[in-house]
Amino acid sequence: METYSISELVQEKTEPIDSADLVVGVLAEFDSDAIAKMCDALHSLPGPLRIAVLEKDKRESPASANSETAEKSLSSETAQKNPSVFCVPLLLTRPDSAATPAVSMFGAYQSVFAAAERLRTRGCCIIASKPEAVTPRWARQLAQPLLEGQVDLVLPHYPRRKFEGLLNNSIIAPLVRALYGKRVNNPMGPDLGVSQRLLQRMLGAGDGGSASSGRRHPLASLTPVALCENLQVIEVHFGARIYPPTDWTNMSSLLADVLTPVFLDMEQNAPCWQRTRTSVAVSAIGEPLPVSQDTGAVDTSRLVETFQLGNRELQEIWGSVLPPSTLLELRKLSRLPPEQFHMPDELWVRIVYDFALAHRLRTISRDHLLRSMTPLYLAWVASYAHDLQTSAAVSPERRLERLSLAYEGGKPYLVSRWRWPDRFNP
Repeated sequence: METYSISELVQEKTEPIDSADLVVGVLAEFDSDAIAKMCDALHSLPGPLRIAVLEKDKRESPASANSETAEKSLSSETAQKNPSVFCVPLLLTRPDSAATPAVSMFGAYQSVFAAAERLRTRGCCIIASKPEAVTPRWARQLAQPLLEGQVDLVLPHYPRRKFEGLLNNSIIAPLVRALYGKRVNNPMGPDLGVSQRLLQRMLGAGDGGSASSGRRHPLASLTPVALCENLQVIEVHFGARIYPPTDWTNMSSLLADVLTPVFLDMEQNAPCWQRTRTSVAVSAIGEPLPVSQDTGAVDTSRLVETFQLGNRELQEIWGSVLPPSTLLELRKLSRLPPEQFHMPDELWVRIVYDFALAHRLRTISRDHLLRSMTPLYLAWVASYAHDLQTSAAVSPERRLERLSLAYEGGKPYLVSRWRWPDRFNP
């Protein structure tokens, strides 16, 4: 994703204020009533604060006139109640019709962080989940640790459903845990709070900044930067997040968009994560919240068929990435019927680690490389679904904890291949 300067990201002056103690970026489509309730919750934060609530600029929408009227009315009403809270339209990064949803979302985070830096804020919170899931307290829960303590990154802990957030649960979260030694459940949010100190590390400003840090990814780099800099990270227990429906037939772009910055961070932070040997839990605020009964399911037959097709057509690419022993195991898997399909955790972990290494070495085009990983990811999903369906005693939490332990157990393999890639050339 192209990187812009702060002046380019914030395309007009953020009136009516030029500084704020706290910035709350609202990236989901909230109506004025939901924004008003969020502001009411923010009013209960202690101390005389100047809070800027940044809403996505709606002037491009067909209902722009009504939206602007609602914003003006809300700002006026809020000002009468508490003049320290302001609603400000946020102009996002340059629109790109070719950008995928994931890339567009990353750009939105970049815009909020740049606005927070311009406003010289003490902390920044972002609400990106759908309004149906968010309660008015979420923004306050993210902000309070930033303002009252020495916390630098506040991450959400959503209750887990069987088949939601699987890209995070199968790769991102266990990978971050194994690499950096902290058991964070959602390293990329998307709802989160960031301190001024961490913002400066991300934007390359202030003490501790560097030329390279200005190129950090606005979302994927947050947790790795915080952990490598020994900044304080905590989690907050939220209610269940509502995820968009998963299109299992079209995962290639999502894998490439999400894993590219994750693997780039691995490369940049290698001196940090190679020193870590074990993982520890992070502090959490609140109690886990119950969720309604999870009755979700996936069509494992189609996922297995996609893997079998990939095993036939992608041998040349996989052969340049994966060791012969892994290719042999995959060929054996491809012969199994869906009802018997099972991918061992250790095999999946080695695959992820080998693809991360190939990404670093530029074995082939990085985008092509990550897209070729799609059938393998779908194979893991099919195996995970089969495990949950065949054993009622296995909860998603227990199943994913086993996977996380496999990531930690396989880390010596990653470190060895990372340090001496030629010795382990497939």
